[in-house]
Amino acid sequence: MTLNRIILGVEYHGGAYQGWQTQPNGNTVQDVLESALQKFSKNTINTMCAGRTDAGVHAVEQVVHFDTGLQREMYSWVNGVNAFLPPDIAVRWARQILVDEGDQSAFHARFSAYSRTYHYLLHNASVRSPIWSGRAGWFFRPLALESMTRAASYLIGEQDFTVFRASGCQAKSPVKHMYEVKIRQQGDLIVFSLRANAFLHHMVRNIVGSLIFVGMGKREPEWIRELLDSKDRSLSAPTFMPDGLYLAKIDYDQMWDLPPARSENLPYSLSL
Repeated sequence: MTLNRIILGVEYHGGAYQGWQTQPNGNTVQDVLESALQKFSKNTINTMCAGRTDAGVHAVEQVVHFDTGLQREMYSWVNGVNAFLPPDIAVRWARQILVDEGDQSAFHARFSAYSRTYHYLLHNASVRSPIWSGRAGWFFRPLALESMTRAASYLIGEQDFTVFRASGCQAKSPVKHMYEVKIRQQGDLIVFSLRANAFLHHMVRNIVGSLIFVGMGKREPEWIRELLDSKDRSLSAPTFMPDGLYLAKIDYDQMWDLPPARSENLPYSLSL
């Protein structure tokens, strides 16, 4: 049986939701998106996503897919579904491929992805900003960018990230490949960009918290290497606030012909 596999690029502000994954209370991004899809299509639709985000975490580019027998124009999957979505969630683009039921080689939002990029926006100023509330993390002490960049270099490569893993993480293995970590500053905003094949639960927020320890002079850059070697979560910094975390980009093979990323997918049109 041949089905239409619809792929959507979804953007959302996660402040009002208990993360991506569906929950009994219905207050998740997945619940709201699937409700909108059902209202638009008059069918029950179950989505698969590229990466689950936690409560309060945002997405500039979340990728989801679902299968349906319905025939609709791609602009209808965008505009029609958006008509049933709240202002803080939007479908930005849609693509369609034909798949045979049970075909394991077909596109899959999660399993076809070969890397993911997260940005963490940090407002680094002595006084908190209401403008960035819920949109960026905040830290009031000055931070040394050079020290944090040196510390971040120890994160590169394939290694065991147990020390930055949440206790409730369900990943089968703590070993991930970190391809790139960039730390850039524009005025009072610091952007941490991390790209890896996959991430553990709370991994980015735990890394950012530890890099801040280095940036404020509480630890030396080499401490990050020691943390990784220790595999002891209790030795690293506390999990940093979710406000500034954005799922920014999912990388797939060009064969799937998905839309290109929008100007590095930095939120709020920051050009660093």
